Amino acid sequence: MSSMRTQACAARPAGKKKKIPEGMKLLLLALPFIIFIFMFCYVPLAGWAYAFFDYRPGLSLFDCQFVGLKTFETIWQNKDELFRVLRNTLVLSGMGIITSPLPVIFAIILNEIKNSKFRKVVQTLTTLPNFISWIVVFTLAFAMFSSDGMFNALFRMMGIDVTVNIMGNDKIAWIYMWALGTWKTLGWSAIIYIASIAGIDAELYDAAHVDGANRFQTIMHVTVPGLYSTYFVLLLLAISNMLSNGFDQYFVFYNPLTADKLEVLDYYVYKIGVLTNDYPQSVALGMFKTVISVLLLFTANGMSKRIRGQSII
Repeated sequence: MSSMRTQACAARPAGKKKKIPEGMKLLLLALPFIIFIFMFCYVPLAGWAYAFFDYRPGLSLFDCQFVGLKTFETIWQNKDELFRVLRNTLVLSGMGIITSPLPVIFAIILNEIKNSKFRKVVQTLTTLPNFISWIVVFTLAFAMFSSDGMFNALFRMMGIDVTVNIMGNDKIAWIYMWALGTWKTLGWSAIIYIASIAGIDAELYDAAHVDGANRFQTIMHVTVPGLYSTYFVLLLLAISNMLSNGFDQYFVFYNPLTADKLEVLDYYVYKIGVLTNDYPQSVALGMFKTVISVLLLFTANGMSKRIRGQSII
């Protein structure tokens, strides 16, 4: 009897395992990233509530007086200072956008170097500064460009009675900050263009060679057009991110002589919130920055649709 039951069970077809839909698999793979973004990007937005209360450190938000839009009115009353900070932010970001073709040019130059060992050495040496802390960069710059730095010491040794204080000269502060930022990030920024060049179809280069094009003509008619898509996407993203041009660089180089030119929006928010303990105003400025950045992002996206026929978001 038991043997007959065993045979009957064996004769039954094995149940088919339910297959997980492909879309569900992708969702499960992306779920940790979605949770991470939600927890660290969207949950902190609840902190915007501080902008509407007269918050003081050490007190619960529920124990603070609700002031509505008074904080925003205070910011508007100090609009001259805000406009000065925005001027610095937009000028420094604008200089980076105007000179954004530099990494493209550098990537093309690296790609044209035929000696692979020399190319790798150049690429490594120009990429390493990106990983150097701004504290170290400041130390090196102070040792070279301050009033007691290396250059002024050389001038004195040569009998030239001139003291050049680049770090304390507010007339060239913007150019000085742009030059340091470009030196630090040029090699790193070129990496994505080098990868984009590697993705250009080799048959296009073969066709250009067959047609008798020289190296410069090949660059202009094959390499450069192949970089258009990558360049425009990065350019439009840079435009949308104009109000976020960094904090650490301007924090370490900030000094009373150049404060009027180096106080950017990120540093201003830090100064208001941490140095003066005006947390509501600091949060309100952060809200202003976020809203303007989102508007710039959608503006850049509209530009992309018009120019390239494709959106970036």
